[in-house]
Amino acid sequence: MTIEFRDVHASYDANTPILKGVSFTVENGEFVAFVGTNGAGKSTTMRLVNGLLKPESGQVLIDGVPTTQLKTSELARRVGFLFQNPDSQICSPTVREELLFGFKALGMMGEDAERRVDGIIETFGFNPDDDPFLLNRGTRQLLALASIVVLETPVVVLDEPTTGLDFRECVKVMDIIAELHRNGTTVIMVCHDMEVVADFAERVIVMSDGQVVDEGPTFTVLRNRATLERASLVPPQIVDISLALPLMQASLAGTGVARANTLNDMQRAVLAQVGSPRVAGMLGARLGDEFADDEGPVAAPGVQELAFSDGGASRGARASSGKDADDVQASSSQEDDGGNGMAPGSSPLANLDDLDRAADLISEPDLPPATAEPEALRYLDVTAQMLKSSAGSKARVRMRIDKRESEGETR
Repeated sequence: MTIEFRDVHASYDANTPILKGVSFTVENGEFVAFVGTNGAGKSTTMRLVNGLLKPESGQVLIDGVPTTQLKTSELARRVGFLFQNPDSQICSPTVREELLFGFKALGMMGEDAERRVDGIIETFGFNPDDDPFLLNRGTRQLLALASIVVLETPVVVLDEPTTGLDFRECVKVMDIIAELHRNGTTVIMVCHDMEVVADFAERVIVMSDGQVVDEGPTFTVLRNRATLERASLVPPQIVDISLALPLMQASLAGTGVARANTLNDMQRAVLAQVGSPRVAGMLGARLGDEFADDEGPVAAPGVQELAFSDGGASRGARASSGKDADDVQASSSQEDDGGNGMAPGSSPLANLDDLDRAADLISEPDLPPATAEPEALRYLDVTAQMLKSSAGSKARVRMRIDKRESEGETR
């Protein structure tokens, strides 16, 4: 199913225009993220997609048909919509009835509906008899998402799907959304977390002040400095490092370091610049060979922690909601600087001296091994710190969750 906006203007009152000539197309089967500051018009755009709002001018087309010619109930069969606030969506006295509500509203009750609801309850781990309004904020968000997923619409529109979730819930939600996409569902997601966007979205549409200011493949957009500045976006941490290093050392421009989008990219680029087989071997021992899979950081069997040069462990991860992952038993306040000169809990970019030394080192791969190898390892420690708040740390927390569940320790 194709969704197209043609010069769309929309507002909630005559004096406050929200969208000002928005045009874009989402093709069948895409995973597209909408990003931008608060008030950019993202949520309004989502409401236009499923017909809750109609454009004042221009056209919103679903498979070539204007939404002004389609009933909202008809669009609901094609487009599932997750509100930013689950309390705007939940309306039933039990979890099971909430999951069945969409089928009742669409006249689709029957054995198939019951079967789907049973499957969703198992997948999400719900108690079907719970009162939704007594659940915590994160679980209500999961329930609202589940009520959309269970309908199996060809398009799902998600307005901040990870809002209010802790790390475990965020991982579960995004895994389910990724599985939907792999099975052919078109996913349109509003998201403020650029790490989540980088991990999952194929394409990004950037909005600012009611207009589309950029769109394209995810990392093409997230590496565009002009776009980032205009939309007040902070790129994912690896991209941030990759963009910063060439500014510190011009000779890195055009190298793999300057093009790295993921932790795997950066690791390979650093090794290519340093050019030392011994450093490569030491890297494998230091990081536990967690970079073997091009799909993302994957832990080697038995590796549970990231070891720094002083034998300390990774300081853990922050969930995309901004809260500490409750499954990570590590705290920056309980550890020293890991032997790399960085303050506990600080961003790698906060310590420009370390990065400056790293830039000098990897732009001069002909340094004697006695000089290059210790400095290379120091830089790799800096790079490794990115794990605590990027894709690597997410993989590590996921691994710990799986380990605990296998041992029957899940809370």
